[in-house]
Formats: sequence, structure tokens, C-alpha cells
Amino acid sequence: MSLSVPQQILDALTDVAMPRLKQEPGPVDLIRVQGLDLPVYRTGALVIGSGAAGLRAAVEMKRRGIDVTIVSQSAWGGTSACSGSDKQTLHTANTKDQGDNFRAMAEAIREGGAMDEDTAYIESVGSVRAMGSLQYLGLPLPQDQLGGTLRYKTDHDEVGRATSCGPRTSRLMVKVLAEEAIRLDIPFHNHTTAIKVLKDAESVTGLLAIRPKEATDANPYGLALYVCSALVIAAGGPGEMYRDSVFPNGCFGTLGLALEAGLELTNITESQFGISTRREGFPWNLSGTYVQVIPHIYSIDEAGAEHHFLSDYYRTTQELASNIFRKGYQWPFHASRMLDFQSSLIDLAIFRESQKGRSVLMDFNRNPLAIDVPFSLHRLDTDVKAYLHKAGADQTLPIDRLRHMNPLAIELYKRYKVDITKDPLEFAVNNQHMNGGIAVDTWGRTNISGIYAVGEASGTHGVTRPGGSALNAGQVFGTRVAEHIGSTTAANTPSQADILDAAKVAVAEINGTLAEDSPLTWRAIRNDVQARMSDHAGILCNAVDVARALTEAVALNSNIRSMGISVSRPSEYARVLQWQQMALASEAVLAALDHYITQGGGSRGARAICDPAGESLPQSVHGPLKEVRFRAERDADKKKQLRVRLVGTRPTISEVPNRSYGGDKSFFERDWPAWLTGDIFNQETARQ
Repeated sequence: MSLSVPQQILDALTDVAMPRLKQEPGPVDLIRVQGLDLPVYRTGALVIGSGAAGLRAAVEMKRRGIDVTIVSQSAWGGTSACSGSDKQTLHTANTKDQGDNFRAMAEAIREGGAMDEDTAYIESVGSVRAMGSLQYLGLPLPQDQLGGTLRYKTDHDEVGRATSCGPRTSRLMVKVLAEEAIRLDIPFHNHTTAIKVLKDAESVTGLLAIRPKEATDANPYGLALYVCSALVIAAGGPGEMYRDSVFPNGCFGTLGLALEAGLELTNITESQFGISTRREGFPWNLSGTYVQVIPHIYSIDEAGAEHHFLSDYYRTTQELASNIFRKGYQWPFHASRMLDFQSSLIDLAIFRESQKGRSVLMDFNRNPLAIDVPFSLHRLDTDVKAYLHKAGADQTLPIDRLRHMNPLAIELYKRYKVDITKDPLEFAVNNQHMNGGIAVDTWGRTNISGIYAVGEASGTHGVTRPGGSALNAGQVFGTRVAEHIGSTTAANTPSQADILDAAKVAVAEINGTLAEDSPLTWRAIRNDVQARMSDHAGILCNAVDVARALTEAVALNSNIRSMGISVSRPSEYARVLQWQQMALASEAVLAALDHYITQGGGSRGARAICDPAGESLPQSVHGPLKEVRFRAERDADKKKQLRVRLVGTRPTISEVPNRSYGGDKSFFERDWPAWLTGDIFNQETARQ
């Protein structure tokens, strides 16, 4: 059998045009703050971010009669719209072959630990509704002739709950949600960068943002004030924190902004790293069929010589080829998979090869070179052989197997002038996702009244997560947030809160950071932060390096507070303030990681905690890899989370147990009144 898909279908699933925004409404007022004339916009609820999670929250709020506005640094420029993999995954309850139940799915979602049981259950039970509503909006998820959704296995998923529209799944999600937001006439303020949260003694009152179009002689920074009763933070993760990153350029997230606002963060030690092409070209994850077709992986040194470096790690051609295949659904690096010649030994090998200054490449026109005997599709591990046979992927070369199984994967790179049918693909191990973030309860509420967080901005994912469950979580909690905000009428009309005093404080803080004569530049801060995080807080960590990196991060932030950051032209104002907040977020991550390591925490999820006394010792074909001996994870650490909050100028760390699912099973007659009266929104479900 040969998979033949007409070119126009490939084009439609690869070149996803986004809708044009309507003209945005103007300000309703102008107030004078610290000598500046600032425009004022008033709304009931304000959403920061235009990705899939933020758009879901906005659409669901509008449907409930809430007066909602969206602000975005760059419409359709975030990770939802610009990132992906071979066939990007949406994770949901399985409704086809194997059958499923919500408790089993919840257990799979939280299996990595450090995740609340109730959150996992909410994501599980809400997944069917999330997928169904996306299909209603026009998301073309694939079905069989009987209406069952086509599914496959993905990272940390042995059941097969993944489905996909192809490599542009999340962009297609953004597209259909954006079209619905525009149809509902939700105001959308583009090129708007959130800078400071405004609040009174009890709750949120608004946001201070930078909008270059607002710049005047009386407002040189281009500041704008948004007054609101509810604030939903949905601006993604801190993609700029790492030098080696697959995030699109300009993805800063809001961790620094959240810390400055007094919000509590959780699990910010937990990220995902994996093989991908770099952001300097076309950033994209090399999971799924890119590796399931078993391409040749090699490196090139400065002299141009090729190195078959994986032969220094694996014992046989079959073992090497089978583990390259498994990177398809074991894509993220995981410390324990470095053991027993498993698939993350490949990540380690690539990482070490890059440290030597060599370029690592993937060649789809060559099968893996021999270690003991030549490569053969007939000499593969049983699970690998069975998968390829079932897929009909018996072609001689990887590129032909890829063209057969997933031609979209080839088309995607062609759009960025990379033809993998002819040329090898350079790649590396990069940072891909922040699993931690702002701490929220079961309704997406933070520790400050009126502020919510959804998507990658929220810290709901735990240590590991099944592939695509983050997309699902954003849809589920975007809806939950809208339901909670809509349970009262507080945000149904524009807020009339007085934000003058809070605005004065925020503008004064900005004036203290922006300095014409400071020796610090945002570019220097960027290089400092990114190098430190990639070199000392990547997939391999140790106590000494992390402690030293934390000391350096503390010193950097001290210098920023005392000297400010130089700014040479108006276009840099937002970037300077974002790097000031990113430096703070970096210190918070290192503080949490240092606490975790010094308290005896072991290797899990994204990182191996290297330790000469560690229990776990990866092996290569040449013997033990003593320099990457690492600590094993402790079961006790799976049952709790690390919380981070800014006290004064320093991040402080605390530990909290995971919330349990708890309670009796629901019972219709007993529990229906709580729904009818809205009491479900008032019940304190372990709100943090």
C-alpha cells in the first residue's frame, strides 16, 4: 500500500493562513501618570496572549456574556501558531479501539508525579468536550469510515490517545478559535506587550502594557492602561530563557511579570528537552515519523569529517536503529532512558557531540551505518518491526518511508527552503516546553483574586506529560476559567476601578529600570541568561554548577536593580523590560533547582542530576559513562511540588503536597443543586 495524498491537500494542511484582525477600538480616556499622558482601555476581562489557550478562554467568556478583550505581543506569533512536530498531537480520551475511562487517563497524565490528582482528572474528563468543540469549529481531526477518531501512541502514552491534523495541528486550533473570536467581535489589541499587573489590596485592577502605536511626546514609552475585573494570563512559556531552544523567537512568557505581581509559581524546575532543529533556522521538533523512518544520524567536525558517533554508544545496529525509531514516541529526554541502552542515550550522545563543537545531522537518504551487521528492516526489535509492517513502511530508504507514512513532514520543511529529500537536516537537543508555571487551583485561579492562568503559563503539567496533553489542558482550563468568571456578573461590563495609584507605582518602577547611561544592555543580559541556563540547567546538571549559576543570576539581578538597563531607542523599551523580567525568572528557576538538588532531589523528567555517588550509571558499548552517573528519583518527590514566590527581591522556595482527587463519587440527586445554584464555583477546592 502506498499513501498518496493530492498536493492541494498537503498544501492546505501545511500553509495555514490566519484570519485578518478587525480594527481595534480606541481608548476611552486619557489620564496623567508620573508626568505621562496614558490612554485607558476598560474591559470586564482581559486575556494576555493569542494562542490556543487564551483564545479558548476569550471565546468561552464571550459566549457567556462577559465583556472580554485580548492583548497580544504578536498575533499568531506564539508557540501554538508557530511550533509543532511531524504530526503534532492533541491528546484526548480514547473513543475508538482500546476503550478508555477518565480515571485511567488521569493516572496516565499525572504518572510522572508532582501533579495534582484533581487537575489530572479535570483534564481527562474535559478532553472529550474540548475535542468535540474544536471539531464543531472546524478543526479537521481525522476519522475512519465509522466516525472513530484515528489515534496513535505518543510520549508517555502507551494506550494511544493521540490524534492529529498533521504538523500544523496547534496552528489549525488557533485558526478556528481566532475565526470564532473575530466572529464574536472580541476586541483584539495586537503589538501590545504586558509589562506590569495592577492591583489593589484585595484583587487585580488592570494591566500596564507597551503599545508602540501609543507613543507620543507626552508618552514616549508608548504605555497604555487596561482596567479589568478579571485577568487571564495565557502568554505561554519562557522560550527565550535558553540559548538552545526550539521556541519561536520572541516567546518570553510571563514568569517574571507574575513574580513581580506577587503570584506564586510551581514546578518551574520542570521542563522538556528534545531533538529539534534550531530557532536560528526553522525551529521544529523531530519526533514521530521523522525518526520512526530510522534516518542516519551523524556529526561533522571542523575539518568536515563525518563521525558515526552513535556507534560509540550502542552495541548493535539493531539496538541503535530500534532506539532511533523509539524517539518517535519517546521524544523528550528522560534520565532513566539513558540506562540499559534505551532511547535517551541518543539525546545524551547528541548533546555531548554538540559540546565538542560538531554539527549533528539527520540524513533521510541513508539508513543507519552498520555497527556489527548492515541495517535491515528485518533486523529490528519486535515492537519496531511490527509498527513499520503495519504502516506498510517497507521502502528501502528513510526518505521513501517518510514520504509513504507522512508526506506532510517533508512538505513542512520545504516551506522554509529546506529540502530533506536532498539535504541532511542539522539539529540538536533543545529546550521545548515549561511544564511548571503559575500555580492555579481547579478553576484556574491564582493566589491573587481575579487573576487566572491557562496554557503553558500555568503550572499544571507535573514532571512529565503525555504528548499533546498540554494542548488539551489549555482548552479544558480555558473553558473552566470562563465558566468561573461567568459565574458572577462582575466582568459582564467594563470595569470602572480606579487604577491611578497602582499605575503611578508601576510607571515609577519602569523609570527605575530604563536608564540611558547604564553599562548593562538587554543584549548582554540575554546572552548571559541564555548561556547560563543552557550550559548549567539543561539535560545534565550537578550541584556545584547549579549553585554557581544561581550566585551569578543573583548578582545579575542585583546589578539590574542598582544600575538599570540602557535603552538607546524607543523600539527597545519593551525588550529591555522583558529581559529584566526574564533575568528574574531565570533566578527563580535556578533557586528552585538548587533547592531541589540540595535537598537530595534526584533525576526526573527533563534533567539528570549528575552525582559521583548516584545510583544510576548509563553504559555505552565501551563501558560505564562515569561522568554522567546520576541520582535516581525519590518516590517522595513525586508527591509534592516546589512553590516559588518573590519575597522582597529574592525568590523563596516552599514545598506543598499534591492535591488529591478526594471526595465521594458524584451522585446526581445530591449534587445537582450545587450546579443549579452555582455553588460549584464557590466551593473551595483546595485553592492555593
